[in-house]
Amino acid sequence: MNASIRDKNKPIGYIIGGSLKESLRARLIVPPQEVREGSFVVIRTSDWQFYGLITDLQLGATDPRFADEPSGERLQSAISDLLQGQTLFTTLEVLPTLMLERGPDPGSPEYAQWREKRGAISSKTIPVKTIPSHYAEVLPANEGDVAEIFGSETSSGYFRIGNTREQGHPVCIDLVKLIQRSSGIFGATGTGKSFLTRIILSGLIKEKLASLLIFDMHNEYGLDDTATDTQESVPGLKGKFPAAVRIVGLGRGASVRGQAPDFNLEFAQSDIQPQDIELLTHELNLKDTTPATLDALVSSFGIENWYSKFKAMKPGSVIQGEDGKRMPAPDSVETWALENNVNSLAATSLHNKMTRLFHLPYIVEQPAANGLNEIIKALQNGQHIVLSFGDHENDLDYLLVTNLLTRRIREKWVEMTNAHRSHIERTAEPRQLVVVLEEAHKLLNHEMARQTTFSTIAREMRKYGVTLLVIDQRPSQIYSEVMSQLGSRICGWLGDDDDIHAVLSGLAGRDALRGMLARLQPKEEVILLGWGIPMPLVIQSRRYDNQFWGELLGKTHGKVNETQIMKELGFQS
Repeated sequence: MNASIRDKNKPIGYIIGGSLKESLRARLIVPPQEVREGSFVVIRTSDWQFYGLITDLQLGATDPRFADEPSGERLQSAISDLLQGQTLFTTLEVLPTLMLERGPDPGSPEYAQWREKRGAISSKTIPVKTIPSHYAEVLPANEGDVAEIFGSETSSGYFRIGNTREQGHPVCIDLVKLIQRSSGIFGATGTGKSFLTRIILSGLIKEKLASLLIFDMHNEYGLDDTATDTQESVPGLKGKFPAAVRIVGLGRGASVRGQAPDFNLEFAQSDIQPQDIELLTHELNLKDTTPATLDALVSSFGIENWYSKFKAMKPGSVIQGEDGKRMPAPDSVETWALENNVNSLAATSLHNKMTRLFHLPYIVEQPAANGLNEIIKALQNGQHIVLSFGDHENDLDYLLVTNLLTRRIREKWVEMTNAHRSHIERTAEPRQLVVVLEEAHKLLNHEMARQTTFSTIAREMRKYGVTLLVIDQRPSQIYSEVMSQLGSRICGWLGDDDDIHAVLSGLAGRDALRGMLARLQPKEEVILLGWGIPMPLVIQSRRYDNQFWGELLGKTHGKVNETQIMKELGFQS
């Protein structure tokens, strides 16, 4: 909207029709170029105030002849202008979302009676249950209206994610509500998902509301980076929160962008379970016989030893018998298969395909240190873990490591929560944990969702204080059952209709929001949706730059003193 309307907050139209199930219709009284799809508007009527979103603009005419023939060419300009306002007009479609009881005018006698009747009960917004009357004024939302719905930065737990696109009013999200359920950040490649994710993660770290476990597949979040388009430096979370963020490298001696991590993570061979292998069915091109072979291995050697024993076998190894005939060697895959009534070709094929796993440097017989326990301890102490994959950036590493680590952490959080609630042991309740997962469709698609821990976290782990934050460019490939569990959705531009449909699935008014999402600007424009968002809204997201860090950390942010470091490490209250 233009400056004159924005400053004076004058009405832009009035209600002329509509219904509760469908959108409201309003007659526009300002030039249509001053109003944009997605604008946040307020409708005032009687004792109530309605909040809604402009979802469409339509040209209309009282007589089609006036619309078909340009009046400016054959009529005087004064008459033509009059026709533009009377016979030719623009209507708005407004999606009503919330309503708030304001009561009579504070200066009227009725107001005192209304206050006395209500007592100490304060007015709160509720989902829209009725509709405004004819000719109710439609106004652009002012800063107070936005704060009424989305909260203010001055309130604890509220974090400014951006500004309204037209008026520039600050828009906050409730971080406490955001992490109560799993959430998602979506957008096509190049729309700035990673920058927006950094902004939200920075807010969570600053507010100390939860611990973060970030699977940093492309080494983007922990250490400083360089933007691919502008070549400007992009600060990492470790540089801004040195005491609170710990970088973990994958494998002994691993480095991240040439720098040594805080510590390294290795997995013992005994950590590998059959379901971890089945998760890699597509990546390793495993056959349908794989589960039966894995079950036989576990029966033969036990759940902790099957992997190391299978790795030690030598497929195709033969010896020469006393009769001169060649036969499978005792340490061969074929001998084990024969002794355990397993198809020899199936066992040999599985061993050959698992060779990629056998050569992984971060799966060892005996880890040098218990990196998993160190990760859990850091998360419990309120620190944040960025697991950088370093040189292990292929899908095999990502699928295996994320599932291995998250399964163990899930078991630990369930154990700690049950111990706390049983009151048998005096144990503290585990700290709220948010697992940040990039390339989520690789782990949460229809084929894999049932096998991974992440699907369980999305469905069941909220009661144990663990939720997901998924970041993805193809939401249509995420299993629909998992998508339905994402309470808050922050979405940039998407070009694929299936992706748009997936993001809007399960939301009221999705048909009206579909076009709005498709017409977002390619960068820095996002729409806020879902359970954790009071109402859908298109915003201009904050920029991840020096101004952002100055506002978040203050101008005096520099070296961290010893007292602050010890406090963030959890050694002081």
